[in-house]
Amino acid sequence: MLDNGLLQTPPMGWLAWERFRCNINCDEDPKNCISERLFMEMADRMAQDGWRDMGYTYLNIDDCWIGGRDASGCLMPDPKRFPHGIPFLADYVHSLGLKLGIYADMGNFTCMGYPGTTLDKVVQDAQTFAEWKVDMLKLDGCFSTPEERAQGYPKMAAALNATGRPIAFSCSWPAYEGGLPPRARLGEEGSRSSSGLFLTSASQSAGIYKHEPPHLAICPPPYRRLLFLMENKKLMLRWKLLIGNFGLSLEQSRAQMALWTVLAAPLLMSTDLRTISAQNMDILQNPLMIKINQDPLGIQGRRIHKEKSLIEVYMRPLSNKASALVFFSRRTDMPYRYHSSLGQLNFTGSVIYEAQDVYSGDIISGLRDETNFTVIINPSGVVMWYLYPIKNLEMSQQ
Repeated sequence: MLDNGLLQTPPMGWLAWERFRCNINCDEDPKNCISERLFMEMADRMAQDGWRDMGYTYLNIDDCWIGGRDASGCLMPDPKRFPHGIPFLADYVHSLGLKLGIYADMGNFTCMGYPGTTLDKVVQDAQTFAEWKVDMLKLDGCFSTPEERAQGYPKMAAALNATGRPIAFSCSWPAYEGGLPPRARLGEEGSRSSSGLFLTSASQSAGIYKHEPPHLAICPPPYRRLLFLMENKKLMLRWKLLIGNFGLSLEQSRAQMALWTVLAAPLLMSTDLRTISAQNMDILQNPLMIKINQDPLGIQGRRIHKEKSLIEVYMRPLSNKASALVFFSRRTDMPYRYHSSLGQLNFTGSVIYEAQDVYSGDIISGLRDETNFTVIINPSGVVMWYLYPIKNLEMSQQ
């Protein structure tokens, strides 16, 4: 797992589900249906519009691509919507310097009713995906029992490993166990798997939108790449970035990007890259934001302060003794002036810091633990700092 180069930092890329869902009506809506054409056009945009160069490399197919199984029991794509097959699409994506992800379901059917991966099909499907040169598998869990999941998810990890192809494994197991992962099993399977593994939870609606996130370090280093992520059911966020999609304001978009980054979540966009605005591209392609998200320490941030005024502060430790701070407002009325100091946020010691505002680029100099500061946070918005030490007074005095 440590030597295959997978998921050393949170994966970045694009996936179809939140924007295009299960639109299979290619007769009336050929540009937006789940098809070979859609994924090729998104791959073109990722390569030509700077996404790939910023680190967004995974292009992920979600549900509704399956056309059935052939006489040998192998999965097949829908022949009308994917006329050249998945290997053709994988070759096209790879030719652009990108990676291809695909979707399956640990159950009798996928969530939208297409053929699932039952226990007797796990090894066969893993081998099929490897032969197709797939780079990531999202394995959902609709229409499965707890017993099937307990056998199936570890079996798929082993089957992917046995193919010899490095395939990142997006494991939805916790989503179907009340949002609480079977930690011992996951830690064991993750440490044995050569496929990078990250976990998603479709039912864990706690976290950033309700209350204190759980401690997400399921395994000690070096297996801290096992990420347990969360969803807000009402907004259908899961671990997908909806920036540029329908329904989010500018402030909400900035907030989602900042919160996903401070939580070390995958940056997987689900928007139409052919029509995305320059404003939303600026949010998603913010170089400092991506640097923080991809920090090699891989430590997840957590909430460190909450006020009754609906203001929350998140902190993530970063390399070189730096930190990311996110000041998040749940208010919906007007901008809020938040007064604090680094000391109140648990920073101690004789260190002088500088902070760079991640969105504006402004530099705040001369911050010590006792220095009072004020940030103005817009409704449903954030202020995000990249905080780094510039001098240790005790060392300089010696």
